[in-house]
Amino acid sequence: MTTALFEETQTCIRRHPLLVEGLLLFFPVAALHAMLSPLIWVTLFGFSLPYTHAIPPHQWHAHEMIFGTYGAALAGFLTSAVPEWTDTKPRRDWALLWLLMLWLPGRIVGLLGIEAFVFPACVTDVAFLLLLFWYVMKPLLDRRSTRHASFAVWVGLFALAELSIRMAWLTGMIDLAGQLLQTALIVFLVFFALAVARINVVVINLALDPSGETTPYRPHPGRQNLAAGMVSIYAVAALAFPYSTAPAYLALAAAATFFDRLAEWFIGTAVLRTQVVALAAANAFAGGGFLLIGLSGLGAPVAVATGLHMLSVGSLGLAVLAVFIIAGLRHTGRPLVLPWQAHAAVALMICASIVRILPELGIGPSLTGLHYGLSAVLWSAAYGIWLAGFLPLLMSPINEANGCE
Repeated sequence: MTTALFEETQTCIRRHPLLVEGLLLFFPVAALHAMLSPLIWVTLFGFSLPYTHAIPPHQWHAHEMIFGTYGAALAGFLTSAVPEWTDTKPRRDWALLWLLMLWLPGRIVGLLGIEAFVFPACVTDVAFLLLLFWYVMKPLLDRRSTRHASFAVWVGLFALAELSIRMAWLTGMIDLAGQLLQTALIVFLVFFALAVARINVVVINLALDPSGETTPYRPHPGRQNLAAGMVSIYAVAALAFPYSTAPAYLALAAAATFFDRLAEWFIGTAVLRTQVVALAAANAFAGGGFLLIGLSGLGAPVAVATGLHMLSVGSLGLAVLAVFIIAGLRHTGRPLVLPWQAHAAVALMICASIVRILPELGIGPSLTGLHYGLSAVLWSAAYGIWLAGFLPLLMSPINEANGCE
């Protein structure tokens, strides 16, 4: 390739709108993965996987939701939020493409359940998370700031969880892999608790005062990180003492912290705005999920898996979708005036969560057996509608900067 052609190619890459900022690239990628994976598993493979034998398909599905869809969403959020918080230059162009190229091989392996490629996928997935860790740490080091260092710590723990799960698969320790997948889900819930504590304030204040000139909503400072702290304590206890009742009581305490968040949301009719409803419902599902986990651990006739589904599909599904909607508008220079696709996507995600959970609680027994496929289709439709409505907005931000230096 000639020097002139190389420079022209580099210019085209720098000017592509999706490479200007992390969320502009990774939110659509995460949504596409969230839309296609369940549909492929349901329609082509019938919830099975063609190349897996020892590893249960449900562990592959859980892994790809956590490290695939939610991992890409996390990359988009952190590569955009950390530069904003630290007033440093955002990662763009090849810095984002390297992340994407490290994320992609594991998704191909996971989509088909290719057990023979577990180790190569482990290498690329761990490298993806370690590079993301560096992208979070570098601005903090440049600013000599520790204010948002907790996000870097949890990215490191997320990478450790991924490595541990893959090693458990490789050594045939399938039960341990299942426990570690639950730990990885809880780690991501800590991300959710930390991030939403910050997002709630902005969203509710804009709902109360769209001009942004005042901040009538000011949550109690002591409550900001209470949920994240309680979930962290539960995660340690659940991993260290899985057969004790201590994790059950701590799960109930974690549930209380999420329900406590809702107690501060008495803000009048502004609470009915879709973006506020989505965040409130995500907190409610988190509280409900931990409540079920706690009750199950104390002997109640409810499965732990039901609580985990409430956390993974209901809480995190809604939280990620809400961040996609809110950041997708604000980071493209638009006000929080939601297009119809945003309302439809939130409604579909709530339906997907309810359909997934109710039959396991003995409600709607006619859906039993059908609820897996129906929930997957509703989930896919939610992210698909968001992608169709928001990709054009991400491709054409208002007052766009093309990213060329």
